[in-house]
Amino acid sequence: MLFIQYPKCTTCQKARKWLDSHKIAYTDRHIAEDNPSYDELKMWYEKSGLPLKKFFNTSGLMYKDMQLKDKLPAMSVEEQLKLLATNGMLVKRPLVVDGDRVLVGFKETEWEEKLHRDE
Repeated sequence: MLFIQYPKCTTCQKARKWLDSHKIAYTDRHIAEDNPSYDELKMWYEKSGLPLKKFFNTSGLMYKDMQLKDKLPAMSVEEQLKLLATNGMLVKRPLVVDGDRVLVGFKETEWEEKLHRDE
């Protein structure tokens, strides 16, 4: 399982704590130092079944500075994926990739349902 996060993000810290407390093994990846590539993002987006907007960190400064709220609706999926691949700070986090399962953001009930292993 791949756990993509930003260490200073409090939601990511909660998610890491949750994974550790449930003894779920993961590979840690720092999103700002190792930004997801276009190909990774495209694959995760397709596997997730989520709207692409869910992959954007809509509360981030960069999202607001770039006025993406107004620009995204006019952009193609490919343009949006290419934009996400330019900077990890644009990507919603944490991201969990586990085989065909992709979770974006941390919602404890969703993680409990989709990641909880029988102990």
